Amino acid sequence: MRKSILYILTFLCTITIYAQDVEFGDISKEMLQQEKHLNDPEASAAVLYEKTYITTRYIQGQGFQLETNIHRRIKIYTKEGFEKANHSILLYKDRGENERVSGLKAFTYNLENGKIEKAKLRKEGIFTENRSENWELEKLTMPNVKEGSIVEYKYKVVSPYWQNVNEIYFQYDIPVDHIEVVFEAHNYFTYKKHYKGYFRLEPKEEIRSGKIRLTSKSKSWAGNRTSVSEDEIDFDYKISRFELKNVPALKDENFVSNIENYRSAVKFELAQVQMPNDIPQYLTKTWDDVVKTIYRSEYFGGQLAKTSYFENDVDELTAGVSDDMKKAAMIYNFIRDKVKWNGNYGKYTDVGVRKAYKENTGNVAEMNLILTAMLRHAGLNANPVILSSRNHGIKMFPTLDGFNYVIAAIEVENAVILLDATNYYGEPNVLPMRALNWSGKLIRKDGSWSDISLMPRTAAMRVTSINVTLNENGDIEGKQRTQFTSHNALGFREVYAKADKEDYLEKLENNIGDIEIDEHDVKNLKKIGKPVLESYAFTKESQAEVIGDKIYFSPLFFLATSENIFKAEERVYPIDFGYPWKRKIMMNIKLPEGYEVESLPEATAVRLPENLGLYTFNISKTPMGISVVMSKEINSSIITPDKYSALREFYKVLVEKEQEKVVLKKI
Repeated sequence: MRKSILYILTFLCTITIYAQDVEFGDISKEMLQQEKHLNDPEASAAVLYEKTYITTRYIQGQGFQLETNIHRRIKIYTKEGFEKANHSILLYKDRGENERVSGLKAFTYNLENGKIEKAKLRKEGIFTENRSENWELEKLTMPNVKEGSIVEYKYKVVSPYWQNVNEIYFQYDIPVDHIEVVFEAHNYFTYKKHYKGYFRLEPKEEIRSGKIRLTSKSKSWAGNRTSVSEDEIDFDYKISRFELKNVPALKDENFVSNIENYRSAVKFELAQVQMPNDIPQYLTKTWDDVVKTIYRSEYFGGQLAKTSYFENDVDELTAGVSDDMKKAAMIYNFIRDKVKWNGNYGKYTDVGVRKAYKENTGNVAEMNLILTAMLRHAGLNANPVILSSRNHGIKMFPTLDGFNYVIAAIEVENAVILLDATNYYGEPNVLPMRALNWSGKLIRKDGSWSDISLMPRTAAMRVTSINVTLNENGDIEGKQRTQFTSHNALGFREVYAKADKEDYLEKLENNIGDIEIDEHDVKNLKKIGKPVLESYAFTKESQAEVIGDKIYFSPLFFLATSENIFKAEERVYPIDFGYPWKRKIMMNIKLPEGYEVESLPEATAVRLPENLGLYTFNISKTPMGISVVMSKEINSSIITPDKYSALREFYKVLVEKEQEKVVLKKI
């Protein structure tokens, strides 16, 4: 809940708004004739110009106001870009103190028969949508939008919540030709700047002087005459100016946890208020402030203190068990089976732990706070860990909104075991992907806390053993057995347990392509902590080329990697695999009668720098035919962009190697 801080001041201040470099409505034929973006020909639209001007004003009788002035001009290239012509303005409201839009002016420009025609946005194109009790959305639907159109709008948002400045973006999912941001604050207010993204933002800092007129009224001693006096006080505005040109589109790539973490932006955080003749107020929060505020909440720490509702169950469950880890496993399994996750996130409880336990359903916080309290009751050193889920992103500065998820942790000697009761098919230190977001904060009973890594260190294994018989027509048949561990086992269990078995086999056959699967079997599906074992028999046609008296085939057949998953020449974002992993294939190939090996691909080994990964490929003759052993591993959850070229080359080598051919000849 945002609350305005009102100061009863009797002064007026005058602000001079900087003249815009780009005049509204100054649209040329050349702009409208442009068919493609110069730097990004595939772009469906582009921001030709944008300016955000933010300042604080004092309005007599109303207090301080935050004014945000927006001017944006967008070029539409294709039908896919039509949605960029529309715009939404999110507004906050609370007990009559509402943010409001004023000065709205919007047009769509088109070139018709060599003349520039413009269509004005009218009332029927403006809609208000209530999103919640405190939020509403004002939507603008621009008229007469076509391929080649330019839409332009400007407006001002006036907010009484001057201490809360929205994050300002410099980058969108379409290219930006020219963007300016001017942030102007009275010297009574000190704001911190927090940056994110991969573009270096270097503001030009300025000071602008101004005058404040102080108006005061006084009555004579007899009370029959009122006099008005005015005084002028010098003051300064602190100004931060940003200007960027040719900003590329923010395009999501594979292996990115949350693209919003990398959008170039700045956030102005109010750190201090120093009013005339008053003591300074320090408003900046630290992570220590945030963590302790959360823990002191009745909906967090207050819930951990409640234990009577489960004590008998835990005592009965763990009776006669002395080993702490066995107790932990029993409690973990018990709560996973008893309380089902309702799908809701949250650092605070919704209905409370007692009700969630009784009704057998709860949100993330309820389930894991119950788990933590149970573990503590059983004598373990258990504490909650607050974190931000992947879809919630990573916050730039300390804020209560930075966390939306809770898990449990057990501290043993020099190790920490992480548990998530919502993760039905998980196991200790195998968190769901939604929770694998860099780090969290472990909060202890005494209020102390520490950062703790959420990223797994143990590699998730996927090991396949396969025996194949190749016939003289190039078809194969065989039996395959694959073992899944850790996060690979978790992923398999989540998919297979929910699937119709016939649908699962059909999808498996379709994914491999023209394969027929028989004798399918899965073991250890519900034995959490043990590897999942999947096996099946198969037949697959046309896995080798028969040309004359020779047969050519890739030694891994349908299991070979066919393309490089990293196609871009450069990358600015980290590669996020989620967890370390290892893929191994051990294959024995029985050759058709009357054939022998003429040539085999050479063995190879490729390492990534700093032991980040390893690929090995070995192939050899055997009495029955050919043996192939392929292994590839990534040893870190995150690989930084400076290693991208090495990673891309790593995959290039393995793709080329696995596409090389074995050559058989007729004896």
